[in-house]
Amino acid sequence: MSVGDTCNRDVITVDTAASVHEAARLMRNHHVGDLIITRDRREEIVPVGIVTDRDLVLEVLATDLDPASVTVGDLFASSVLVTASVDDDLEATLARMREHAIRRMPIVEADGSLAGIITMDDMLQLIANQLERTVDLVVRQPDLEARRRV
Repeated sequence: MSVGDTCNRDVITVDTAASVHEAARLMRNHHVGDLIITRDRREEIVPVGIVTDRDLVLEVLATDLDPASVTVGDLFASSVLVTASVDDDLEATLARMREHAIRRMPIVEADGSLAGIITMDDMLQLIANQLERTVDLVVRQPDLEARRRV
């Protein structure tokens, strides 16, 4: 299964020029813990970073910076964004998330435009669903075998 088949396509984004204060307000209004930082490229939305609620606390509030004067772009001026392609395999994507120690990964189309996001929580839910179906098979197997013998 590809990551594009399972990623969340309803992504809340914020422009690099938005203040940290605006980012926090967006997170609160949309009940999310992260925003994809984007820039426009022609008619495409291109991800350039991620800001999390934890970033806001550790990088702005805990250092006594003014949330109204710091932009989300300021927080990630030098970081490189790790993404996955819509065609990438889920297992390979999970391996990249582990390799880079990240919990959220933007998913991009072949042209680099934003397609969605997948999180470690999404991955855990997928794994849990697979385990549940496997357990269901194990539980049902004796009954199915007994019916075949009749």
